[in-house]
Amino acid sequence: MTRKITSLEINTKRLLLCPLTPKYSTMVLDYHEQNKDFFRPWLPAYNIHYFSEEFHRLWLKRDIEEMRTGQRLKLFIFHSDDTQKKRIIGDISATNLVRGVLQSCFIGYKMAASENSKGLMTEALAHTVQYLFEEMNLHRVEAHIMLHNIASQRVVEKLGFEQEGLSKSYLKINGKWEDHYRYGLLNQNYRD
Repeated sequence: MTRKITSLEINTKRLLLCPLTPKYSTMVLDYHEQNKDFFRPWLPAYNIHYFSEEFHRLWLKRDIEEMRTGQRLKLFIFHSDDTQKKRIIGDISATNLVRGVLQSCFIGYKMAASENSKGLMTEALAHTVQYLFEEMNLHRVEAHIMLHNIASQRVVEKLGFEQEGLSKSYLKINGKWEDHYRYGLLNQNYRD
């Protein structure tokens, strides 16, 4: 099962998306360190151990285990010509995958500051949602986005997500409880 998960690759016109094992913890740490100020307004306050290789090694181990049990899909984004996977430029997480009568997940994403505003996240997210719908047969994907994160709202709106409401004080981001818009997208080809 692990081999199948770690061999997963999604190729787009400009990108390669794939899970990473704990052996990539140094690269994942570098990605977060290089973008810490850029990501800070959109993330929970950093844990005191967040900027350590051990933290990211354990996090990657958890990601793989949760992918194996069907609770998560965690993909890191590389340029398509970076076949040796030398530099992470973004990541996408599909979390809280619930089966049964819900068949749904939450999706979150980040793009490195140096790669922002190039349409890369829209491309990556489109292919990830396609994978969630076609390969994992989810019925629904939700994205929760802070009110002032206009760029992120544009990404999901381009992909057909509809704003469904407002969640008050939804997540504690960078030390402050933030309201979030709730967006949803339904799988029009869902198979019972």
